[in-house]
Amino acid sequence: MDEAAGAVTFVWLGMVLAISFLEAPLKFRAPGVTVQVGLGIGRLVFRALNLVESVLAAAVLVLVVFGDAPARVVAWAVAPVALLAGQLAVVRPRLNRRSDSVLAGEDLPRSRGHLVYIAFEIAKVLALIGVGATLLAR
Repeated sequence: MDEAAGAVTFVWLGMVLAISFLEAPLKFRAPGVTVQVGLGIGRLVFRALNLVESVLAAAVLVLVVFGDAPARVVAWAVAPVALLAGQLAVVRPRLNRRSDSVLAGEDLPRSRGHLVYIAFEIAKVLALIGVGATLLAR
C-alpha cells in the first residue's frame, strides 16, 4: 500500500504545482485576458482541482490508515489533508465572495486573501513532499 499511497501523493503534488504555481499566474499574462475572464477561468480550474484533490486526499488517507502505516506516516498524511480542508472551508469561500464582487463589476483593491491561499498551497506542497519522502523511506 505504501507504493500506491506514494503514487497518489506525488500525483496530488504534481497537480498542485502545475495548477497553482504555473497555470494560475500565467493565465493573467495571456493577451486579451481581463481580470474578469481570468477570475472566471480560475474559479472553474480551482473548483475542479479541489474536487480532484479531495478524492486524492481521501485515497491517501485510506491507503495510509489501512496500510498499517506508522504514526509518523499518518501524521504526515494528515497534514496536507488538513490544509486542504482549511482552504476549502475558510479561504476559498472568502475568495469566492470577493471574486463574485469583481465579476459583478466592483473595482476592488488587490486581495490579501490570495496571499493566504498561496501560503496554504506552499504549506501543502511541503506537506506532500514530506508524505512522499516518508513513504519512500519505508
